[in-house]
Amino acid sequence: MPLLRFKQAAVMVAALLLLSSAIAQEQAGDKVDLDTLTQIKSEALQHSQVMENLFYLSEVYGPRVNNSRNHRAAAEWAMKQMKEWGMQNVHLEKWPFGYGWQIKKYYGAMEAPAYAALNGFPLAWTPGTNGPVTADAIWAPIHSKEDFAKYHGKLKGKIVLIFDPAPLTLHTKADAQPSPTDEEILARGGRGGGEGGRRPVAAPGSPEANRDPSGRGRPGEGTWEFTPTSQALSGNKALRNELNAFLKEEAPAVVLTPGYNGDGGTIFSTYGGSENPKDPIPPPMVAIGAEQYNRVVRLLQHNITPRLTFDVQVEYQKADQDAFNVIGEIPGTTKKDEVVMLGGHFDSWQGGTGATDNGTGSSVAMEAVRILTTLHKPMARTVRVALWGGEEEGVYGSTAYVQQHFAPRDTMKKTPEYDKLDVYFNDDGGSGRFRGVSAGGSPQIGVIFKSWIEPIKDQHIIAVSGTEFRPTPSPGGTDSTAFSWIGLNGIGFQQDTLEYGTRTHHSNADLYDRVQKDDVMQGSMIEAWFAYNAATRAEMLPRIPTPEPLKK
Repeated sequence: MPLLRFKQAAVMVAALLLLSSAIAQEQAGDKVDLDTLTQIKSEALQHSQVMENLFYLSEVYGPRVNNSRNHRAAAEWAMKQMKEWGMQNVHLEKWPFGYGWQIKKYYGAMEAPAYAALNGFPLAWTPGTNGPVTADAIWAPIHSKEDFAKYHGKLKGKIVLIFDPAPLTLHTKADAQPSPTDEEILARGGRGGGEGGRRPVAAPGSPEANRDPSGRGRPGEGTWEFTPTSQALSGNKALRNELNAFLKEEAPAVVLTPGYNGDGGTIFSTYGGSENPKDPIPPPMVAIGAEQYNRVVRLLQHNITPRLTFDVQVEYQKADQDAFNVIGEIPGTTKKDEVVMLGGHFDSWQGGTGATDNGTGSSVAMEAVRILTTLHKPMARTVRVALWGGEEEGVYGSTAYVQQHFAPRDTMKKTPEYDKLDVYFNDDGGSGRFRGVSAGGSPQIGVIFKSWIEPIKDQHIIAVSGTEFRPTPSPGGTDSTAFSWIGLNGIGFQQDTLEYGTRTHHSNADLYDRVQKDDVMQGSMIEAWFAYNAATRAEMLPRIPTPEPLKK
């Protein structure tokens, strides 16, 4: 054989061997570093600091309403911790938001016909009472804008109940859902919770959110009444502004709601006013326990007028209307311009202390990077942690970040960083342990993730789902969607549901004691393991399709 032909044949054979090797790796996944896995497990399960992280986020700095003083203090603490662990480039990245807001004092009681303390809390971005106010209650349920005329001139100085009584019945099922078995997880295709790191908990005020997730058998298929008013006190800004403009003009002393779900002392509620300085400022608004709310309505229906007292103090943080994300890095070695990200949202609602939503996700992400810094294992790619702001108001912080760093969604004009972002791992599903992981719409990633979870199935993460690509129409639900929205790998873990949707999500029961220690330790170990594998594998993970620019 002539030398030239021999060289050509050798090149072809080498190319075929490389191709067959790549195909084999794609089919079999990655060869993983079991020695490092053992070290990650040891640090995560025997020397965990995840509950210590949560203690500070929940007990010391909770709640963390976006851009509030508590939120800012928590961010300062988190940055101090990261620096002590040896992380670099620790900083805040700002984005425009509006006023911060937090509770300073709450007192509520019925004075007559008999004294009763009223369990509750003020709705976010509504003002205080400027000292104690005592007034007669009036029931004025507002189902639509047509009811505004009905109550015009009748509400001034009153304590107004603007919803129908909450339909409550006997609990026939436990609040906490039992953890599915491994076999059940596999039968569901890996869906332990929701795709993208969040089980399907809908926005407050929507029909999905108003369905009673505990199966208590409430009237009307177990739903609360779904009205424009319930939308106004949740995420529909236009309706909220219309309602608040009407209430501001009528000038009641306080407005009451039973929350959008909950009973037995658990109250679910979020918005009342707006962080936008240009929007109407309503009267003070308070959510109280559903049974207590119903008692006041029943007294009024019997022509007995209750007299109520409220003393509410709140604080608006107006000095700096830019909110922020908390960022920190473990620099890579040979490929430090390529980045693996992990994180969760740092802000919370005001009813509890933001322990399960999302103190757990933030604490797990912080613990994962602490583990990696402690082990001092060289990683080719930079590992970057992000604790997002503004998730509760509409995934604002992560959406601002990805458009600034990677690509604005309207033009999809990529920055140099776009092709260097490998993957983002998200945790925003409450206290439950990780049971599966989404492949983000990539069958190739699905194969790789299966090889990563194979040696940790003893930790009950056993399934990979989401291998079929579906475009993300808009960011929503959780922060991984901000990444997939622009064609980047936004990956979430599926978790045991526990009592997230029935007791803690956006409620006054979102507290430290609802978090299961063993579960968040397990999540920290898995998140560290996934970040390590992504940061050290030979090639970046496969990428989902890049979306077209938005049509104008």
